[in-house]
Amino acid sequence: MGLEIKDTMKHTSLYQAHLDHQARMVPFGGWEMPLQYAGIRQEHLAVRKTGGLFDISHMGEFLIEGPDACSFLNQCLTNNVTGLDIGSGHYTLMCNEQGGTVDDLYLYRLEEQSFMMVVNASRIQADWEWLMHQKDQHIGSPNAVQCHNLSDQLGALAFQGPLVRTVLDRIAENTPNPIATMKKNQIQWGMIGGSRVRIATTGYTGEDGFELIADQGEMPHLWERILSEGKKEGICPAGLGARDTLRTEMGYPLYGHELSEEIDPLQAGLGFFVDLQKPDFVGKSALVQKKNKGLDQCSVAFLMQGKSAPPRPEYRVADAQGNNIGVVTSGTMSPSLETGLGMALIQTSVAHPGTTL
Repeated sequence: MGLEIKDTMKHTSLYQAHLDHQARMVPFGGWEMPLQYAGIRQEHLAVRKTGGLFDISHMGEFLIEGPDACSFLNQCLTNNVTGLDIGSGHYTLMCNEQGGTVDDLYLYRLEEQSFMMVVNASRIQADWEWLMHQKDQHIGSPNAVQCHNLSDQLGALAFQGPLVRTVLDRIAENTPNPIATMKKNQIQWGMIGGSRVRIATTGYTGEDGFELIADQGEMPHLWERILSEGKKEGICPAGLGARDTLRTEMGYPLYGHELSEEIDPLQAGLGFFVDLQKPDFVGKSALVQKKNKGLDQCSVAFLMQGKSAPPRPEYRVADAQGNNIGVVTSGTMSPSLETGLGMALIQTSVAHPGTTL
């Protein structure tokens, strides 16, 4: 009897569009996503020089509303939510009681009592369960905080690169503020080719760029509209491979690599996004203790000497004397620098710029 193998991978509404653009598809966080189209190097350099369009519809979106939404999120997240203006967002993290990282995410304040969390695809279920647990612990009236998981309803595109603002400015309509003058970490409604879209000036590449959030059904139209309009600027579709090399060049963390339930934000070098001065939040006590004691390990960026291939994650790191001092968390060949680079979690005592590993 033959064994029937069923495809258990999830697909975004752009799956057919990826196939039409000859994408190489791979599993990622339970989804089948495009690794590359023309090639990782070509897509990487396009984002650095012109622009690239990424499907990030696999990521999760939670809507948090109600009179206590702000105070509730301030107890859940490391960054200070009270200082977030309407129409703006910031990077933040969720921690467990031991200070380890549940997830890193972006939080947007849509209205005075309405917020949207954008979380990692591989952590949607874990994040939602964690959030529901925190809601159960929250003291207040039952309707003071309302949480909605919109991950299956919403899709998103990342439009990144030095020329993307020019392209988006041509096709975005009915925006309260001009695309040309939007500052980093802002979010607003707009129309693109008849589709209502939330337009945010955020990204994961180190370039100027936008993330566009709309109903899943609008994604194919938005995808083709942007690629068609950006053709003369050299805008191209880009996959997860280029997204990873771009973020690694910038030293941006990836959950499961630089962050995990065992790796806290301070070890990952993200202390700027942890407000230890605000009222209590989940993990604060543990993080305060860690900071006061001093960190045993920290995340560092490294550059390979010569043309050596970069090490893979989980490779051991040794000092000049051969002593084991840590582990590689990310490694790649940089298309921009044409050399290997990456990040590692190593002993703080040897984490000095210029150190040979």
